[in-house]
Amino acid sequence: MSHDKYDVIVVGAGHAGCEAALAASRMGAKTLFVTMNLFTVAQMSCNPAIGGLAKGHLVRELDSLGGEMGVVADDTGIQFRMLNKSKGPSVWSPRSQNDRLAYSQRMKESLESQESLFLRQHNVSGLIIDKKKVQGIITDTGTKIYAKAVILCAGTFLKGLIHVGLTHFSGGRAGELASTGLSEQLMDAGFKVGRLKTGTPPRLDGKTIDFTSLIRQDGDEHPTPFSYQHESIEVEQVPCYLTRTTPKTHDILRSGLDRSPLYSGVIHSVGPRYCPSVEDKIVRFADKSSHQIFLEPEGRHTNEYYLNGFSTSLPEDVQAEGVRSIPGLEHAYITRVGYAIEYDYFPPTQLLQTMETKPLENLYFAGQINGTSGYEEAAVQGLMAGINAVLKIRGEEPFVPGRSEAYIGVLIDDLVTKSLVEPYRMFTSLAEFRLILRQDNADLRLMEYGYKFGLIPANVYSDMQKRREAIKQSIVELKKWRSSLEDMNPVLERKGTAPLQQKESLEQLLKRPEITLVDFSAFSSHELFSENANLFWRKVREQVEIEVKYEGFLERQRQQVEKLKELEGLKIPEQFDFNRLSSVSTEGREKLSRIKPGTLGQASRILGVSQSDIAILMVYLSRRKNIIH
Repeated sequence: MSHDKYDVIVVGAGHAGCEAALAASRMGAKTLFVTMNLFTVAQMSCNPAIGGLAKGHLVRELDSLGGEMGVVADDTGIQFRMLNKSKGPSVWSPRSQNDRLAYSQRMKESLESQESLFLRQHNVSGLIIDKKKVQGIITDTGTKIYAKAVILCAGTFLKGLIHVGLTHFSGGRAGELASTGLSEQLMDAGFKVGRLKTGTPPRLDGKTIDFTSLIRQDGDEHPTPFSYQHESIEVEQVPCYLTRTTPKTHDILRSGLDRSPLYSGVIHSVGPRYCPSVEDKIVRFADKSSHQIFLEPEGRHTNEYYLNGFSTSLPEDVQAEGVRSIPGLEHAYITRVGYAIEYDYFPPTQLLQTMETKPLENLYFAGQINGTSGYEEAAVQGLMAGINAVLKIRGEEPFVPGRSEAYIGVLIDDLVTKSLVEPYRMFTSLAEFRLILRQDNADLRLMEYGYKFGLIPANVYSDMQKRREAIKQSIVELKKWRSSLEDMNPVLERKGTAPLQQKESLEQLLKRPEITLVDFSAFSSHELFSENANLFWRKVREQVEIEVKYEGFLERQRQQVEKLKELEGLKIPEQFDFNRLSSVSTEGREKLSRIKPGTLGQASRILGVSQSDIAILMVYLSRRKNIIH
């Protein structure tokens, strides 16, 4: 039995799959969205939150390109915070607590209402492959469905194995079946496969928690939306709570290590370094007498709380006793036990930067199948796979943002050039140009692409263009404007900064840390200087202040970007034989041959390829370029 042919088939309904399916269908491709269970679309399998450090940058970039995660996060958020506000703007990161069930339902509404997108519940048991090209999928009922491109977003489902103590059982996540067959077929097709681990903490019944013993954490008074399509967020926010483990907690957890799958040799896979299990923390940081635990509500209409910081795969009895040794949780009742899960992933050096796989044409991977962790990392990969699958079908140039354009570019470049030893997680420290790649200017950097692909509404794009022009013009005017010493010095003295001996432009004065544009309101009624300005001018003011105050640092990074572009401009032919470069180290030739970088810049970021190797390659490519021209 077979069905109509599609342009794109997306397999898997996690955060990667949702973005891939929406992007492809919004670009006009006839798209089939296949999942084991249509009731668990966009499930928040771990914590009920979106964004956070660096991850918030990814969500805003995703939104600027026409993704859906930021829109849904705003619509279903129950608490919003801008993290790192006490530090510089390059590391400010938005984060939201979300209603877990509402998020899934809201995302499903977007999928169901999208034209050219068809949803179907099936377990995919295999791919249709002919001469190294994928042509569709085979379902568990034997149905063959054909397509020009298949995007595989399998999450933790490929041969998933769940561990609680020394008990383990097959599953993609708690309560759902694992996927079998695909891994074996892909290995037969020439893919290398590995195993990774992740985990989740127990959930608690809020009726059994003593909140009076906990530290309350509220959201921001004026929340910042993720989505550029939302002007503001007006919603009653729900508090989170903070507590800590105790020495008694650690003793209890240590008593169960002999039944821990991590420490008894049952689990051999590597887990995320920056989100370790609580038993891992007490072993690795044995000198610490306590660790922070955050209690996060699962939603507005449920009593369940997520125990952030207490991820564990210890036996159920040890989990329960350990939880009840924590202040405020003495009588806590566990509604869902914590567990670890091992799953197959495919090292992403087997991918092109478009997310298409190297061993099989027309097959794309996105999300945890590539060894990443996190909803946000998965979502942006899904978006990129969806966009590039459609562009390839159309015969158009691929879309691959560079490291200097987006955190998405950093993520993809890292995945395809660096060998993973643990699940990949985005950090601001991974971006060389993080002062340029701020979360507040994602629309100015990327929305033009989203509009070009038909993923951004015309009115949203027009608003961005007007703001971009207003920012540029405002800086020009500030450079021209000089107020008298009689007018300016009283303002400077009130702000605790040195008075002027001679006139200076407002742009120069704004470079002082103590001064903001609002301080110039006495000289003009323009909305740029008004504390009560509308949203448009508040956004303009934020950008102007950052551009002026950090001008020197920004200019230095822009110069570095130009140098990077020179390296990226030296293209490496697709079929280039690196083994002919006898002067390059053996390791360098092996890594270059395996990863097949597309540019000299990408080659320079491969671990194991030395600077001397790059110098030799540069000379060869430069000579070849001169011969061609």
